[in-house]
Amino acid sequence: MYDVIVVGGGHAGCEAAISTAKMGLKVILITGNLNMVASMPCNPSIGGPAKGVVVREIDALGGYMGKNADLCQIQTKMLNRSKGPAVWALRFQEDKLLYSREMLKYLKTLKNLTLLEGIVEDIIVEDKTVKGVVLRNKDKIESKAVVLTTGTYLNSRILRGHNTKQEGPDGQETSFGISKALKREGFTVLRLKTGTPPRIKASTIDFSQTSIENGDEKIWHFSHDDGYNSILGVKAPCYLAYTNLDIHNLIMANLDKSAMYGGVVEGVGPRYCPSIEDKVVRFKDKERHQIFYEPESLEIDQEYIQGFSTSMPEEIQDKMIRLLPGLKDCEVIRYAYAIEYDAISPLELWPTLETKIVNNLFTAGQINGTSGYEEAAGQGLIAGINAGLKIQNKKPIVLRRDEAYLGVMIDDLVTKGTKEPYRLLTSRAEHRLLLRHDNADLRLREYGYYANTVSKEQYDRLNLKKSEIERIKDLFNTTKINLNIINSTVNLDVKESISVSQLIKRPEINIDIIKDLLAKSNIELNIKYDNHDEILEAVEIALKYEGYIRKAEAEAKKMASLDSKLIPNNINYDEVDNIALEAREKLKKVNPQTIGQASRISGVNPADISVLVLYIEKLRRESNGF
Repeated sequence: MYDVIVVGGGHAGCEAAISTAKMGLKVILITGNLNMVASMPCNPSIGGPAKGVVVREIDALGGYMGKNADLCQIQTKMLNRSKGPAVWALRFQEDKLLYSREMLKYLKTLKNLTLLEGIVEDIIVEDKTVKGVVLRNKDKIESKAVVLTTGTYLNSRILRGHNTKQEGPDGQETSFGISKALKREGFTVLRLKTGTPPRIKASTIDFSQTSIENGDEKIWHFSHDDGYNSILGVKAPCYLAYTNLDIHNLIMANLDKSAMYGGVVEGVGPRYCPSIEDKVVRFKDKERHQIFYEPESLEIDQEYIQGFSTSMPEEIQDKMIRLLPGLKDCEVIRYAYAIEYDAISPLELWPTLETKIVNNLFTAGQINGTSGYEEAAGQGLIAGINAGLKIQNKKPIVLRRDEAYLGVMIDDLVTKGTKEPYRLLTSRAEHRLLLRHDNADLRLREYGYYANTVSKEQYDRLNLKKSEIERIKDLFNTTKINLNIINSTVNLDVKESISVSQLIKRPEINIDIIKDLLAKSNIELNIKYDNHDEILEAVEIALKYEGYIRKAEAEAKKMASLDSKLIPNNINYDEVDNIALEAREKLKKVNPQTIGQASRISGVNPADISVLVLYIEKLRRESNGF
């Protein structure tokens, strides 16, 4: 008997297994091929807009994706650095083969974790509570909780043109039984689609026809902890190219041969990661689209053609590929394909990621309708933590929208649902100034400590960081810089000595200038935290954007007050008079836990919320005998 069974060894499964094992629970991770754990069947990168912050949040909560990304990176880049800190995000190119190996190596170090190769074909459910799983060889494994992280392997099929093949990514086996089990238990099973571009032999590409895209000179880190530096220690370039009208015309002339436009595809594809056919059809006015050639691993002679996913047949793909800059005489290692797979409606989940239909059954990743390694890993971590907390009879962790991008994503899924692969975007977060790259540990590490996925040493380091940030802020508020020193260092229109905090609010002043002014003033900071730059960056952001941050915090506080108002579990929405029919049906379907969640349901308007609040108050008065 295990405490937790994790089904699937992708990014979600790894984080679910890691979190529950760290919590001291007896865990088994079951996957079809252990050498494929945390594989990257699509792009060989971690991070990006919003996603990079998610990786920082995963690390803050005690997950491993950020640390593994630091170890296996071959290029680091901070995106949007010229803009405000609300949109800063890391994106790393990864050695995908090394990434998978290093993740497996780490999994093997966890004492409470058993790794098993096998295909799960059924889930054991008794009295609406999960009891374990059944393998393809009929072996039964029992547990107190199950976390399904099946990725794109549920009843999946590969599509190229009108040719289909029943298999998962990279030729791996697909699973048929889990979809049947979910339907049997009453889940709504969706059909979704995604895709991946072609892979080209790098030594056959003429890179002189492209523009080189190097990473930053500075080596960035996802992890908040020290000791996770690049194993390979290289800075590999990517290359920028563009499509052209010849490619666009070829696509339009053969559109009926595409699996998507030829009627073969059943699933709904991702709006924010479209195939090249989609781009050409939807944006007819554009003469070209960006394409990146990205190295997949230093061990193999292979480039990933970012932005060129397609479901065209191979013979058409071949012509399309050779019309791209530098690829006229290239060797194609693998042609692009689309992949269809089963998922469940995320409206059938609680915010803990436990299913509403089967107790102790948790789901994470693409089975919940999302796309992306980072979204999957984040859900796997939260699902694993909450499965563990439920077994330990502790309060679950439900992150608010103003606390984490993970909170935004999960709330979007369980409150609004999705009909296409969901992708996390900065625009989805109304409190994004609070959800920054730099403060993920300040926001979330205490939750990890509560769940026992963050150690006492990590927690103590967090508290030291907090205290040092506050001390330096106080010092900057009370320390004035002499006018002569200011005028000799920087050209400012100031008439008297002013405080460091007043100086740093000026747009032309940054922390490097402040350090220079302090040195000339013989003022020492004596920072006790090991990463001085981290403290100074946090102080700079806190002071420079102080007014905006306070306003954002006030708005978040209003929303938090609505999320603190609980809705009774036994409420009967049919008895609530004067709410719109659409609102009544949506409330019954989602079964929100708070007034805040109810207010975010599509189709529920403020008037419906006002009526609902009055009805709940009436119920409480009646229950108290008033």
